[in-house]
Amino acid sequence: MKYKLYLKNVPISDVELKADVLRVQNLIAPAPLSSKKYDELGNYNSDTVARRFGKRRWNDAMITLGLKPAQVFHTEKDLFDNIAKVWLAKMAQPVRRDMDDHPASTISSGAYLRKYGRWNIALKKFIEYVESGEDIISHNYTMSASSHRTKREPSLRLKVQVLLRDGNHCKICGVKCDEGLHKLHFDHILPWSKGGETTLDNLRVLCKACNEALGNSNYPNE
Repeated sequence: MKYKLYLKNVPISDVELKADVLRVQNLIAPAPLSSKKYDELGNYNSDTVARRFGKRRWNDAMITLGLKPAQVFHTEKDLFDNIAKVWLAKMAQPVRRDMDDHPASTISSGAYLRKYGRWNIALKKFIEYVESGEDIISHNYTMSASSHRTKREPSLRLKVQVLLRDGNHCKICGVKCDEGLHKLHFDHILPWSKGGETTLDNLRVLCKACNEALGNSNYPNE
């Protein structure tokens, strides 16, 4: 069996690059070719294709190459929710390649580059979104459990707000939360059943063990 070499920084001609894009398109036809699918099946990088043929825009590159562009429209909230899902899954700030490689991501990095030009700008816009809006409110905890103004489950944006504030360490025992025994939970400080609202100042990061030990109490072993 002949070994296939994967060489970096080797010049690629337009002819070679176009031929590879057409090869991948034929593999998945009649579905349109997305940048994420090309990164999965292609011999090169979708950024190279977009830069070479579409002035950094993947769909423009497809039109230049005579292919049908993927008709996918993502709202800004779609883009931000996708970053939030990856941020929460990693429990750390995502990098651009996470949009293509992380299993929690359903939108490729190309969508962010088309919208914002640069990944850093997308992140800045995301943080502006996280730090604004109706999720950031204070609340008087004297309300009864029957008069909730918020949903019990925190939104993706609110979860990121809590994670940015608390980090991924349990606020009771201090253990670093992960996806195993110490899985991260978003806990209501004043329990939901006692009228506590799903707001930034009434949520905190807990590990699975501490959250289960609390039950409907405010303190362990209460």
